[in-house]
Parts: sequence; structure tokens; C-alpha cells
Amino acid sequence: MQEHAHDIKPLEGFTIGVTAARRAEELIALLERRGATVQHAPALRIVPLADDTELLDATRLLLDSPPDTVIATTAIGFRGWVEAAHGWGLGEDLLRRLDDAELLARGPKVRGAIRAAGLTEDWYPPSESMAEVRERLLAGDLTGRRVAVQLHGEPQPGFVEALRTAGAEVVCVPVYRWLPPDDPTALDRLIDATCSGALDCVTFTSAPAALSLLRRAEERGLREELLEALRGEVLPVCVGPVTGAVLEGADVPTRQPERFRLGPLVQLLCAELPARSTPLPVGGRVLEIRGHAVVVDGELRPVPPAGMALLGALASRPGWVVPRAELLRALPGAGRDEHAVETAMARLRSALGAPKLIQTVVKRGYRLAVDA
Repeated sequence: MQEHAHDIKPLEGFTIGVTAARRAEELIALLERRGATVQHAPALRIVPLADDTELLDATRLLLDSPPDTVIATTAIGFRGWVEAAHGWGLGEDLLRRLDDAELLARGPKVRGAIRAAGLTEDWYPPSESMAEVRERLLAGDLTGRRVAVQLHGEPQPGFVEALRTAGAEVVCVPVYRWLPPDDPTALDRLIDATCSGALDCVTFTSAPAALSLLRRAEERGLREELLEALRGEVLPVCVGPVTGAVLEGADVPTRQPERFRLGPLVQLLCAELPARSTPLPVGGRVLEIRGHAVVVDGELRPVPPAGMALLGALASRPGWVVPRAELLRALPGAGRDEHAVETAMARLRSALGAPKLIQTVVKRGYRLAVDA
């Protein structure tokens, strides 16, 4: 039994690339529940620094010279810091220091981690942006104040510099590092799929993931091709402005939800991707291309890649005759045999379940039978 219009999930037919390493399962589940096909390629791996001398040195420095203000930026980082300190036998001392300081949280998740450690935050920005944290600090007198910043692997251009210029003594606390994936195979597949237009959208949930994707594309000589795809057919969606800044710095416009969360990001996709497809009146039916599937009169019809390539070429000029030679060029890996067009066309008509939607124009090519 075919699905009807009201049964079609908002992301059905669309293929979405996910670059997240952390909380990827949650994002993938949200997308698949709404009908999306997901291609996952973690662009990063997170390496905790529990044995790292930098973290130990920063912790000891704060125990010896107590901070006035501590900024906690991520839940995973804050928890990792406290756990590492307990591992060194310094946990209780660190918690006392944090309790005595003004404790600022970047957002609700890190606030939860602070409270789980038995502490209470003094403030967090409604926008969840480090810019708002910076503005709050710069509004006061920072001369001689010791400010500890728990780093979180994402670039914070100018944040530490601005505090130091205002007279603060800033102690950076590096809790984990972002590194490229051990095996780049999945990332390479995602880059290839983006460049070839096999994806409808790529999602980014951290600035380092966006940087890592661009670096890998550059290593393979595909950076410009990747950027062109993201400026064109493949929609880049970022969880927030810090992440978006990486792509926008490469002249790629991005879409971002109003609230920097996975749920609103998925809601944005549910509105944005279906809005990109235009229903066409064809052969007395309503035909709509949704990413890599087709809806005919409210029924979702899976179409093989060769058929989608032909349908895309025909739909780009609805009602006009598209020559066989041009359709052959649109077919992936078809070579020069025009017979491949006829074979793929027969399969396409069969998949659509309505052969009369596409007309053969003898000796010229094919056209969509668009209603007058």
C-alpha cells in the first residue's frame, strides 16, 4: 500500500550528511524519525586530556592562586575537568576553589554539569553565546582579576585577548582536544557525496567539525568543489553562529536555527528542505521532486539514481524537449551509448507508476507532459 500525502514524513526523500562526533546518535535518531536518509561521517574525534600536563598545570595554578571568575563552556569539558582532578586527588580542592569564585556557565547544559558537581552557577547568558559572556565581563573592571576559561576545542577569536587587554589575568584550562578522525574513509565519502550532489543537506554542530571537513577536502584537492556544492544545491545548516562563522568565512551562506539546539536544527530542516521542491502539474497529476525521491499525487515513489538524474534534467525545463544527448550527459557513468537513456527512461516511467508523465518526442528527446 502506498503512503499518502498526510503520511509522508517531513524529511522523507531527503539525504542528510551528519558531521557530528558528539551526540551524533541523538541527531541521527531525530532525522530518521522524520523520514530522512542519513550519511554519518564524524569529522572529528575528541581526545580527553586526563593525563595531560597542561590540564594538571592549569589546575594546580588555580589551586595555588585562586581565580576570581571561572567560565565553564561545555558540560563534557567541565565534567572531564572535575573527573581528572579527582583522579589526581585534587577534586575536593578544585570544587572548593570553584565554589569560592564567580562561576559563569555558557548555557543550560553546562549549568546542569555544574549543579551535578554540587555547585551553583552565578550567571549564564540567555543567548548561550561567548560574546555575551565577554560583554558581561568587559562591563566591569577586570584590572588584576584572575579569570579561568575552560576551553572547549572551538575557536574563540578574540575572547581571551579582549579580557587580557582589559587588564585580566587569564588562565586557560584545556580539557580536551579535537583531532581528525583516525580513519578518514567515511569523511571522504561524505565529501564525495556532497560534491556530486548526492546529499541534499550537510549539518554542522561544531566549528572544529566544519574546519576538519574543509581541511580534508583541501588535502584531496576538492576544497573549491566542496564549497561550490555548499553554495549551490547542498544546503549547509549549522547549529549556531560560532559554527556558521567557519563556512561563512569561506563565502558559504549557512542556515541556523534561532535556538542553538539539535531540536530546533531539525525543525529548521523540516521547514527548509520541503520548501525547496516545487509541485508541478504533469499529465493530470501533481509531481514533486523531494530530494532523492518523487511524490506523485501524494504518494512517495522511490526512484533509482539514474532515473532521478533524468527527471532532474527534465524538471529543470518543465514542458520543454530535452535532447537525448543532454540526458545522456546527465546520467551518472553512462558513457556514450544513447541506449542507456532509453533503458533508464523505461525504469523511471515504471518507478513513477504513471508512464504518461514523460512524453517521447520522436527523433528529438523527451519532455515532461506539463499541463497547460
